[in-house]
Amino acid sequence: MLKDNYGRSIDYLRISVTDRCNLRCVYCMPDTIKSGCHHDGKIASDSVLSYEEILRFVRAAAPLGIKKVRLTGGEPLVRSLIHELIRGIKSTEGIEELSLTTNGQRLSETAALMAECGLDRVNVSLDSLQPQRYAEITQGGSLDKAMAGIEAARAAGLLPIKLNMVPMSGVNDDEIEAFIRFGIRTGYQIRFIELMPTVVNEHIFNKGFIGSDEIRQRIEKEFLLTPLKVRKHGPARYFNVMSRHEPRSAGVIGIINAVTCRFCTQCNRLRLTSDGRLRPCLYSNIEVGLCSALRTNASKEDLQSLIIQAVDLKPERHHIPEDAASAASGAPFIMSGIGG
Repeated sequence: MLKDNYGRSIDYLRISVTDRCNLRCVYCMPDTIKSGCHHDGKIASDSVLSYEEILRFVRAAAPLGIKKVRLTGGEPLVRSLIHELIRGIKSTEGIEELSLTTNGQRLSETAALMAECGLDRVNVSLDSLQPQRYAEITQGGSLDKAMAGIEAARAAGLLPIKLNMVPMSGVNDDEIEAFIRFGIRTGYQIRFIELMPTVVNEHIFNKGFIGSDEIRQRIEKEFLLTPLKVRKHGPARYFNVMSRHEPRSAGVIGIINAVTCRFCTQCNRLRLTSDGRLRPCLYSNIEVGLCSALRTNASKEDLQSLIIQAVDLKPERHHIPEDAASAASGAPFIMSGIGG
């Protein structure tokens, strides 16, 4: 089992399969950033890892104790034949859970095949339940397509389905309660994620950031929250949620407070970027390059040494500034280039 210098067991790997996306969400990839850019603004091309290279890495990581894998992007479903990668990862000895985060625009076309190939569940980014507002936040996305994808995922058994919503003041924060009612009605788990600062969203962050305490206070005006014990090391705090007006109506929500309350003491993850950099912390520039090793047919043992090196470099905690006014200016990356 991989353990870092602070005693944390590392068993979860997030893999960005592409830094490209078919949407341009205002807080992630605004108009000033070209599609397919890395954190330094360079356009991605043959630097993106092949499926074969990703599989080589996973097969080296699994014997070290990596049990859970999540595929991210960019948008992972813009990459063709993603089901082949899913099949290869899920067939790797030691991998117990394989999930995927998507914006849902292509999910209706791919959900059934991905489930057939071994995908266990999906998270869907969904920042509005209003078609026009959704299109504005995503700069061109279709709420109908996202909803169709969510329903297709349900039909394919990719459960539980978690819907990720980033509340932003003056943008979509008036929908927090509507999302909870939607989750209660459908059975989907709603997760509210604090807006994270990046180098491209300083204006949006400073104007729109809402902390988890405020989110919870607003929720509790209409709903009763009961902490839910979930035996996982993820960043979300989960709650059973019940309407104060309809006590028989209940659901599950999660709150991810990445900025205002660090959850680093339980962090169990590594991140592989689409161009072959292994990052032990999302919000840090610390990384170990793997691309050269993967493309020169390095042995499994050599790859494992690089993984152990990354784990040894894992910091005790991230350093997102708690002062919202300065957080964005200190951000080290563009989220679409890392994989969130």
